[in-house]
Amino acid sequence: MPLQIATANVNGIRAAFRRGMDSWIATRSPDVLLLQEVRAPDDVVNDLLAGWHVAHQSCDIKGRAGVLVASKHPVRAVRVGLGKGEPEPPVDTGRWVEADVELPGGGLVTVVSTYIHSGSTGPGQEATMTAKYAYLEKVTERLAELSALDHPVVVAGDVNIAHKNVDIANWKGNLKAAGFLPEERAYLDRWFASGWTDLGREHGGEGPGPYTWWSWRGKAYENDSGWRIDYQLANPAAAAAARKVEVDRAETYEERWSDHAAVVATYDL
Repeated sequence: MPLQIATANVNGIRAAFRRGMDSWIATRSPDVLLLQEVRAPDDVVNDLLAGWHVAHQSCDIKGRAGVLVASKHPVRAVRVGLGKGEPEPPVDTGRWVEADVELPGGGLVTVVSTYIHSGSTGPGQEATMTAKYAYLEKVTERLAELSALDHPVVVAGDVNIAHKNVDIANWKGNLKAAGFLPEERAYLDRWFASGWTDLGREHGGEGPGPYTWWSWRGKAYENDSGWRIDYQLANPAAAAAARKVEVDRAETYEERWSDHAAVVATYDL
């Protein structure tokens, strides 16, 4: 059966709903929602997503991060964070949640919503990149474990890294910027070399784009001067089932409900 999975950095779920995200959900009607930068407590999330099966991890730092999985289908199990049973640093919380979703025809798909640190190369910001690289190591370790599973696995979210030159409009001007450093991009090389498929690129052509993030400022949106930093990564079983991947870019600046666009993939599962 077709299963539609949508991922989006909502830049604050309350603000996104005020801007019209609820109408987008009703029209698009995804089976599974993977959201990042939720920035809201459980009661707000559950109220806005009433009727969904929700797995949510808020950030220990108020007003930051937060990830969730919302499914129309029953959820068999939930795993939160990458601490392996140990407390995580506050800056690492609200960044990883997994759910095993029961498929209508039987079987299982594991979905992950992740929000990786943005980092900064600005003066005095070295600690932000140290935290990002440490977290990328934990993600890489978990991806190796998930790739060994026989059933479909989809890891999606805002990775805050543009992989190749075609994934960023102004790549020449960002060679020394966080999100496009060689050391960051090398992690994506490792993931894709280990069997994970970047469905956005696989189904999106050779590029440039399609981009998934544009600054609110200036004419970035009108000029399509964006970054492709939102991904759906699929293990071999999920990649074989993927049929279509779309970026739901709003037609106008005024119709945006986030500075990111949703990435929506359809699977035959």
